[in-house]
Amino acid sequence: MLMNVLDHPRRVLALVCAACIAMLAFGLYLQHVVGLEPCPMCIVQRYALVLVGIVAGITALATRKSLLVIGLGLMTVLSGLGAFVAARQSFLQWYPPEIASCGRDLYGMIETFPLKRAIPMIFKGSGDCTKIDWTFLGLSIANWSFVCFVVIAALAIALVVRRLKK
Repeated sequence: MLMNVLDHPRRVLALVCAACIAMLAFGLYLQHVVGLEPCPMCIVQRYALVLVGIVAGITALATRKSLLVIGLGLMTVLSGLGAFVAARQSFLQWYPPEIASCGRDLYGMIETFPLKRAIPMIFKGSGDCTKIDWTFLGLSIANWSFVCFVVIAALAIALVVRRLKK
C-alpha cells in the first residue's frame, strides 16, 4: 500500500501541503478561538510548518527529477528543524526548569517598548513553553507537532529513495 502511494510523489506532496495548511489553521483556531497563547517555540514550529508547506507545494509542481529530489531534501531538513524544536519543547514540558522564561506578555511589551520594537516581539509569542494547555490522546501540541514533522520527513526520505532507485 505504501509503495503504491510513493509512486505518485506529486499527490503525496500535495497532501503534505494540505496537511500543513490544516495544521496551521488548527493552530490559529486554538490561538484565536480557544484562547491558547503560543510560546516562542510554538511560533518557530509554525514558521517551520509554513516553510515545509510552501516547499511541498512548489515541489509538487516540479517536473524534473532533480528539482523533485532537491525539494524533498529541503523538506526533510525543514521538517528535521521543526522536529528538533518540537522535541525540545516536549522535553521542557516533561522536565520543566524551576524558572521558566519564554517571553514577555503582550501588554507588557506594548507599554514598555516603542511600537517598532514591540511589533517584532509580538510575533515571537508570549506563552509559557513548559505549559501544557491542550492534549489529544494524551499528547500535547508539541508532541503532535514532533510526530507530524517526523512523518513528513520520513515521507520525504522515502520519496527521495524511491526516485533515486528509478
